Amino acid sequence: MGENDWKKRLGVVFSTNPDFEYTSDEEPEEQTLPPQQQNLRIWLDTKHRGGKQATVVKGFVGSQEDLKVLATMLKTKCGVGGSVKDGEIIIQGNVREKVKGLLDKEGYKSKLAGA
Repeated sequence: MGENDWKKRLGVVFSTNPDFEYTSDEEPEEQTLPPQQQNLRIWLDTKHRGGKQATVVKGFVGSQEDLKVLATMLKTKCGVGGSVKDGEIIIQGNVREKVKGLLDKEGYKSKLAGA
């Protein structure tokens, strides 16, 4: 039942065209670049946080799962909380220097940015 799998048809019931191929609107998952090719920027942000500081890592190119794995590693090594939103890693507090050191140690190209 491999070629006639109902999950792959996604709502197409019948077609008389023998060359018909269903196309979906989903974008293909972006391939994760190796750490040496990543160009990450580390920002200090206080906007929309009630005056509290947060370190934001921007510029990651890759899948959402790989971004979450990197965020978990950074949060664990820094001993703070954080989250992943809109392709950015948000880490609580001003830990920019520590994050830069950790990213450099893992082989990522990173740069401190912003004020």
